[in-house]
Amino acid sequence: MSPERPIIIATRGSALALAQANAIFNQCRKAFPRLAFEIKIIKTTGDKLQTAALNQEGQSLPKGLFTKELEVALLKHKADLAVHSLKDLPTELPGGLKLGAVGKRADVRDVLIYRDAAYLREMASKQSVVEWAPGQADRRGLNPKSGIKDLPKGWVIATSSPRRKVQVLALRPELTVVDIRGNVPTRLQKLDERAELDALILAAAGLERLHFQIKPDGRLVGDAVPDGLFAVHLDPEVMLPCVGQGAIGIEIRENDERIATICERLNHFNTQQCVTAERAFLTAMGGGCKSPVGAHAEVLGHQIRMRVVSFQNGPARRAEARRVVKEATELGQQLAVELKA
Repeated sequence: MSPERPIIIATRGSALALAQANAIFNQCRKAFPRLAFEIKIIKTTGDKLQTAALNQEGQSLPKGLFTKELEVALLKHKADLAVHSLKDLPTELPGGLKLGAVGKRADVRDVLIYRDAAYLREMASKQSVVEWAPGQADRRGLNPKSGIKDLPKGWVIATSSPRRKVQVLALRPELTVVDIRGNVPTRLQKLDERAELDALILAAAGLERLHFQIKPDGRLVGDAVPDGLFAVHLDPEVMLPCVGQGAIGIEIRENDERIATICERLNHFNTQQCVTAERAFLTAMGGGCKSPVGAHAEVLGHQIRMRVVSFQNGPARRAEARRVVKEATELGQQLAVELKA
């Protein structure tokens, strides 16, 4: 592949989106050292609406609003690859575009984040010398490595995901789940400061890509992490992730052989097959990114095993099946038929 004009990688401007775009940029530079690559930041409608309405929790934004402008840039040849969190990318793409590659999946789990009870007690003992914001003394905390089953009755959990909400309430109906907006650091700050919030659920992959870490003692640490927060992973047996969670999707133009060749080097086959099964399931269920369904596919030898759950028509309906790797689409469709029967 000979040197030509720079290849433009389009992304949103959030810290997480930039981290993902930079990861793809570095892979491209390593695989094709003779080519020039550039990252182009594009502000989407979803970014603008979210910034303008951060305090209006309860009015969720359609996930397609975070991809539209990047797709327009592709169609107008102002960009060559668009990098997305695959969970945000609708299963039906605009005409002329396709999913060119899927990066190797990061941790697929969700993470429960809450305040450290001992830290709050220590800070309370210093109230005589520390100026506190209104309501901070009422903040509640827990011991390390507490899961959803350990949360006190009446605790308030914040999440932007209907899927997480229904699964939490199915496990613990006596809890309260509220909406929250903002990027990851903003949400952590809200949890730290707002006494009316007790816990938060985020994706482990997003925390990892922002270089946040969960220490062995349960502390969540990182440059933008407030002091005194604990975090614990929620295994898929407790909470199934959303379709495509933990994977990076690279959207390109159809029939662009030059970019398709690049994508061949970026694609992780096993992850691609897993998310193909999950996206086929979501499509067959007639749902979108905000649907109250969960799915997790994993390659085991020559087979894909997938577990799914749906709350679309009332109480949870669950199913599990396996098929050979090349039948990923059929696996997703099969499980959707079982849940809709």
